[in-house]
Amino acid sequence: MKLHSAMKSDIEIALSSPMENIKLIAERLGIDEEGLELYGKYKAKLSSETLEKLMTKKDGKLILVTSINPTKAGEGKSTVTVGLGDALRKIGKSSIIAMREPSLGPVMGLKGGATGGGYAQVLPMDEINLHFTGDIHAITTANNALAALIDNHLHQGNLLNIDPRRIVWKRVLDMNDRALRNVVVGLGGPVHGIPREDGFDISVASEIMAVLCLAQDLQDLKNRISRIVIAYTYDQTPVTVKDLGVEGALALLLKDAVKPNLVQTIEHTPALIHGGPFANIAHGCNSVIATKAALKLADYVVTEAGFGADLGAEKFLHIKARSAGIQPSAVVIVATLRALKLHGGLNKEELKQENLTALETGFENLRKHVGTIKAFGLPFVVALNRFVSDTDAELRLFEKLCNADGIPFALTEVWEKGGEGGIELAAKVLETMENNTLEYKPLYDLNIPLDEKIRIIANKVYGAMDVNFSPEAKKQLQQFDKEGWSGLPVCMAKTQYSLSDNPALVGKPTGFILSVRKLKPSIGAGFIVALTGDIMTMPGLPKLPAAMNMNVDEQGNATGLF
Repeated sequence: MKLHSAMKSDIEIALSSPMENIKLIAERLGIDEEGLELYGKYKAKLSSETLEKLMTKKDGKLILVTSINPTKAGEGKSTVTVGLGDALRKIGKSSIIAMREPSLGPVMGLKGGATGGGYAQVLPMDEINLHFTGDIHAITTANNALAALIDNHLHQGNLLNIDPRRIVWKRVLDMNDRALRNVVVGLGGPVHGIPREDGFDISVASEIMAVLCLAQDLQDLKNRISRIVIAYTYDQTPVTVKDLGVEGALALLLKDAVKPNLVQTIEHTPALIHGGPFANIAHGCNSVIATKAALKLADYVVTEAGFGADLGAEKFLHIKARSAGIQPSAVVIVATLRALKLHGGLNKEELKQENLTALETGFENLRKHVGTIKAFGLPFVVALNRFVSDTDAELRLFEKLCNADGIPFALTEVWEKGGEGGIELAAKVLETMENNTLEYKPLYDLNIPLDEKIRIIANKVYGAMDVNFSPEAKKQLQQFDKEGWSGLPVCMAKTQYSLSDNPALVGKPTGFILSVRKLKPSIGAGFIVALTGDIMTMPGLPKLPAAMNMNVDEQGNATGLF
């Protein structure tokens, strides 16, 4: 077996990998050129007519990829998602990948892109990680158009009696910019508007993004936009986009962004990449439209949800699956030995060193995530994403621990070997699906109170002893119940690095109390956001942003992009 060199960077591998014309990728899916809206040779959107025709076809099987709590470097969940899709195709199965779009904030900041890595990437990697087809820009524009219309309404007489102190709609920017978290607008005198406090979120935290990702079609998108709560009146009555009368204009700005994007992997497996909400501050799943289209286009769909099973998978199963009427046939939980050692007490400088004690201690984190997926009644396979620093002794211990707990697992080497490195995982996933006797069930009923839903998630998924609601959150719980919003699911905003709301509590913390400081109604999206700990909806850049290493040559080729 020929192994690829591990010396090349992701961008070097991507730029040296030949792509097929996107029309050929579409043809294999049964879509002709008339069913595409082309964005050059290698990117296309599926037309509205294509999406409508697909709905009469039979659904394939859905495989959800999640992970343990990651390190700050990420653990290769997107890489495994791509590699598994390639591996299924390599063993003769009809497969397609459905993933999120990267945000420029983490691309230019710290975490990196969302296109996979090594020889398990989606292409064109540089374009997808940068501006792609403009979907996130359209979401940013729609969000900020609404903000401008709100301030204009105040300036022009405020017929809706909006209290400027209770406007909850923020402006957004697709960049990590902590300086914009809190701003004052309307300064400069009467002609410049009404002065008030405001702030920016990152674009992918906008409710517009959540709405686009949960909408069934363009009309549903418009209906959901109309329900968005933007402010409260002086007597604290909610004001919606419908009250402002601008849902049609906002939907118009999103008429192209609502269509999923078709690209390909290095091995020419088709991939639909659409929508990109973060899983730590939003619901962390790609669009319902893309996932449902993918289910009509192939026998096996590999999709991912952001970060660990405590965040992305929980939200996929409680929010997206319910909203879309879908459910996974199997779940893949990605783990790495280096992350398990971090959860076992090592610092990041020590992760390349062999340490069996730390590995065994950190294994508790994987056990908790396995327990979460079991609680949902879903079959699963653990994918051990191998790194060059993993030792034979560590691999043997990991296998021993999995076998002792009856945890099915497969070693994956898709970064280095592409689809070939995921064949063992693909076979194990297929076997698990065929032998499944479990039945999917949510952990909470939608009819119970919001605080009870939060406690169930905190206890059953995080392992928290209890939940502490701030005085503001308690007041909001009463208000939301009065408004008739208690029947909505909950979207927890929480650090991805720990099962708790404290990123420093790694491993499997016990006896902790989860702190909910504030609730946010996302009525258009169809859920209530619960903000825990010190989670921020506008991240900041690190001391040495990834952007410091990026450049472009005279031919327009990207360099330093991972």
